[in-house]
Amino acid sequence: MQSPRRSLFLIGGALLASPMPLQPANAQPAVTPAAGNPGFYRFKVGSFTVTTMHDGFFARPLEGFVRNAPLAEVQAVLRDAFLPQDRLIIPFTVTILDTGRDLVVFDSGNGVTAPTATNGRMIANMRAAGIDPARVTRVVMSHFHGDHVNGLLNAEGAAAFPNAEVIVPEAEIAWWGDTTNETRSPEGQRATFANSARRLAPYAARLRRIGPDAEVIPGVRSVAAHGHTPGHTCYHIADGADQMMFVADTTNRPELLARRPDFHIVFDFDAVAAEATRRRIYDRVATDRIRITGYHFPFPANGYLAKEASGYRFVAADWSSVV
Repeated sequence: MQSPRRSLFLIGGALLASPMPLQPANAQPAVTPAAGNPGFYRFKVGSFTVTTMHDGFFARPLEGFVRNAPLAEVQAVLRDAFLPQDRLIIPFTVTILDTGRDLVVFDSGNGVTAPTATNGRMIANMRAAGIDPARVTRVVMSHFHGDHVNGLLNAEGAAAFPNAEVIVPEAEIAWWGDTTNETRSPEGQRATFANSARRLAPYAARLRRIGPDAEVIPGVRSVAAHGHTPGHTCYHIADGADQMMFVADTTNRPELLARRPDFHIVFDFDAVAAEATRRRIYDRVATDRIRITGYHFPFPANGYLAKEASGYRFVAADWSSVV
């Protein structure tokens, strides 16, 4: 008998790079972006090069963002972080990894947006950084919310990364690829079913599913971080003794949710699981002093977390002009 499960997927998933006067003879040439463009930043993890790529920002009212605390309590945390108390400004930053053999994009940004939009800047900033989307070999997804998958398509509705394999967490595609789960999903996230199916469709022949603690490519392993979505996943990157982790949406703004991991926000699928994940992942990176990049962190979206009281304090990495 045919299963009643109906699948939407016909598939098996700046440093403002300023001129550097002294470079090794074999170094890639420095790229000078358009004047005033602060859209990318580079640093090293062992021999790997990591580029954080700004995709713009989004602002929403603060009221209603945290569901389990009074507005005044949330405003107090933002006030201590010198952030606005009437709205939340949410940045978008994509992490790109160049291992010398693979060029990997972690999540794909907001994609094509209106000219007046404050987001959708990723591809332009990739051009400024000298990174051609056609050279990308892997797009590695943390989860399927629109601001992470919409950039898989270009303005013509075709693959924005035409030569890339797309790697997706098994738990994530299992949930959003099955329409029988729609009524069991938060109402505000139900559009994710159809949207992610459309965005992944051009990559159907080159999509790979991975489980937790899987090798994505040499030097990159998946880290289960469920809660924000059913299959939300972080990625640990290591080369030799050097390491970092892309923590994706483990928190939204770290000044708010790392500081108060007990806050439950409107975007989390399972707020209790998301809180437990925050504490587990952040205990690990704080204890082991692992550098992190985050999707909604203030640009250039990289640094460290220090354990402080019942939460964590974000410490931005030292700014460097040499890669």
